[in-house]
Amino acid sequence: MTVAGSADQSVSHRLRAVARNDLPASLVVFLIAIPLSLGIAVATGVPVVAGLIAAVVGGILGGALGGSAIAVSGPAAGLTVIVAELVQTFGWPATCAITLAAGVLQLALGLFRIARTALAVSPAVVHGMLAGVGIVIALAQVHVLLGGRPHDTALENLQALPGRLVEHHGQAVAAGVLTLAVLVLWARLPALARHLPPRIRRIGAPLRRVPGPLVAVVLATTAASVLGWDVARVDLPDSLAWTPPALPAGDWPGIATAVISVALVASVESLLCAVAVDKLHDGPRVNLDRELTGQGVANLVSGALGGLPIAGVIVRSTTNAASGARTRWSAVLHGTWVLVLVLVGASLLEKIPMATLAALLVFIGAQMVNLRHLRGLRRHREALIYLVTTGVVVAVGLLEGVLVGIAIAGVIALWRLTRLSVRVESDGNNVLVTCTGAPTFLAVPRLTRMLREIPSGTHVDLVLDVGFMDHAAVESVRTWQVGHERLGGEVRVSGQGARWYQSHMTGHTAHVPEDFTGAPWPPSEDSPSDRLRAGIQTYTTRDAPRLRRVHAGLADGQAPTHLFITCSDSRVVPSLITGSGPGDLFVVRNIGNLVPLHGNDDVSVAAAIDFAVGVLGVRAITVCGHSRCGAMTALLRGDDLTPALRDWLVNAESSLRRLPGDDLDALCRVNVAQQLDNLMTYPIVRERVAAGELELIGMYADVATGVPELLATAPVRTG
Repeated sequence: MTVAGSADQSVSHRLRAVARNDLPASLVVFLIAIPLSLGIAVATGVPVVAGLIAAVVGGILGGALGGSAIAVSGPAAGLTVIVAELVQTFGWPATCAITLAAGVLQLALGLFRIARTALAVSPAVVHGMLAGVGIVIALAQVHVLLGGRPHDTALENLQALPGRLVEHHGQAVAAGVLTLAVLVLWARLPALARHLPPRIRRIGAPLRRVPGPLVAVVLATTAASVLGWDVARVDLPDSLAWTPPALPAGDWPGIATAVISVALVASVESLLCAVAVDKLHDGPRVNLDRELTGQGVANLVSGALGGLPIAGVIVRSTTNAASGARTRWSAVLHGTWVLVLVLVGASLLEKIPMATLAALLVFIGAQMVNLRHLRGLRRHREALIYLVTTGVVVAVGLLEGVLVGIAIAGVIALWRLTRLSVRVESDGNNVLVTCTGAPTFLAVPRLTRMLREIPSGTHVDLVLDVGFMDHAAVESVRTWQVGHERLGGEVRVSGQGARWYQSHMTGHTAHVPEDFTGAPWPPSEDSPSDRLRAGIQTYTTRDAPRLRRVHAGLADGQAPTHLFITCSDSRVVPSLITGSGPGDLFVVRNIGNLVPLHGNDDVSVAAAIDFAVGVLGVRAITVCGHSRCGAMTALLRGDDLTPALRDWLVNAESSLRRLPGDDLDALCRVNVAQQLDNLMTYPIVRERVAAGELELIGMYADVATGVPELLATAPVRTG
C-alpha cells in the first residue's frame, strides 16, 4: 500500500470515528448549551445574543485551541455575578473590552506556562465561590420567575422574597413553575425508574438520555404558545450587526482589577473543569498551558464580537464525556450547531418565555450549592473555608469572597504547620512514641518535654509519621536520642520523617518505603525482592509495634463482619477504601469480581461463601467493582483471550447481556448488580437474607479518584 493510500485510509478512519462518537455527543451538548447560554445572558442583564456568541466562540475556538480533548467552553454561571457588576459599573460595550483584555492576559499567562499556579487556589475556595454565585443567581432569578424584578444585592433579594411570594402571580409564573417542576422531576427520573418493572425501564432508557433543560424549555414554551399566555419572551435583535467594544472610562485601578478578576476566575474555573473531565475519559491528557492559551484566544474574540466571557463549563463537559465524545471535534461541532441555529432558526428562540429561563437559572443556581463538596471538605477540615467564602460572596461580592477564602485557607495552612501530635504508649521496658503533624521549631518545646519524660534505659520505637522536619526539630530529637542511649536505652527511628532524620545524620536521603496504608512504593531501581524486603522491614520496625495489641487479639481466631468480593486489580485496595483493619474483612479476589452461579464447576468462590457465611457468620457480603476494569473491557470488546481467561469470563456474559448500551463503566456497575443476583442462587445466602441475618451490598470504586460509592443494598433479582 502506498503512503498516500495509508494516509487516505487514516483520514477515512478518523472521519468515521468522529461520525460515530463525536457527532452524536455534539448534538446532545448543543441542546443543553442553547437554554443555558440564553439564561446566563438574562441573569447578567446583557443582550441574550451575547450568550449565544459566547457559546459559538467557546465551542469552536475553545474546542479547537484548548488543551482538553473533551472539555466544553462557553458562557459560565460562575462569572455571572462579576459580569453583572461590570455591566452596572461600566456599561455593556466597556464590559466587552474588559473581556477582550482578560483574554489577552490569559493568553500571556498560558504562553509563559504558569497555568498550574492557578490550581494552587484551594478547592474549598473555588467550590465556596461557585456556591455563593449559585445562591446569588437563584435569589435574583426567583424574583423574575415570580413576575417581578430583582434588586441590586443578594441580601435585598432575600429580604424581599417573602413579600414576593404572597403577591398576585400571573401567567409568567405558571411558565416558570412548570419549567422548574419538569427540571426537578427529570433529575429524579433515575431514582424513580428503579421502582418500575425492568421491561418499562428498558423502554424508557432512551428517554432519560434527553437533556432535562431541553425538555423543560420545550414543554414550557409549547404550553405558553398553545394556551396563549401573555408572557415576556426572548427578544433577539432584528440583525446581528456588530457593536464594537468601547474602552472603559474613569477608574483605571478599578478597570485593572476587573480585568484580573475576569481572567483569574475564568482561568481557575476552566483549569479545574479540564482536570475534572480528564478523569472521565481514556483519551489524551489535558495540556493546562494550552488550555489557558485557548481560553485566552476565545475570550479575546468573544469580547471583540460582543459576547460574554468564556470559561470551561462542567455541566456541558461532563455531558460531553458521558455522551461518548472522543475528540475535540464534539466541542467544535456543538458551537457550529449553535451558530447555525442563530442564523436560520432565531424565530424558534424568540418563542421561549423569559420566566422559563429564570426558572432554569434558579435550578442551576441551586445545583451549584453542592453539599457533596461540603461533606468532602468536612473530612479534610476545610468546611470553614467553603462556608465563609460562600457567605462573603453572597453578602459582599465575589472578589471579596475569594480573597477572604484564600486568606482563611492560608491561616489554616499556617496553623497546620505548627500542629504536632505526640502519643506515648508504654509496655514495661518498651515505649512506642508516635509523632504526627509538623515537627517545626514552633513545636520543639512540647516535643522535647514529652521525650524527656520517657524513663531512662527503655527501648523506644520513635515513629515519625510526618512529611517534613525542620532543622530545629531534627536537632532536638537527635540531642534527646544521644542522651537516652548514653543512659543505657535504645532508640529506633522509623516512619516517613525518618528520611529527614537520616539525611541529617548521614548526609544523604535514606530510602524509606511509604506506610502500610497502601500508598504506592516510591520509584526505585531495586529488584522486586529488595523492594519487598524493604517494605517488610519498614512494617516490622514502624507499624507492627503499633498493631501489636490488634494482632494479639486475633491470634486465637477471626470474626470478620464482611465477606468482601472484589477484583484482583492492583489499584483496588479493600482495607484502604473501606477504612478497615486486620480482622475486619474476609476477602475473595478474582478477575472481574465474579461470583459463579451455584453449582458451577468452579468451587473456589463457593467454598469461600460457605466458609464466610456458614462458619464465620459474616453479616454482610459486599461485591466491589471498579472503573476501567480490564476483564470488563475484554468482555465488551470481544478480545481474543487465553483459554483460561475465556472460560472464566463466561461467568460475566450475563452482565454483558444486561447492558443496554456499550459503555464500559456502565458495564462495570451492571456487573456488580449481576454478581449480587448470582449470590442469591446459593441456598445459604438466600436463607440468611430471607431471615434478615445477611445483607448484600454493591460497591463501586473509581480508580481515577480512589473514591468508592455504594450502589445497592439488596439484589436486583432473586431468581
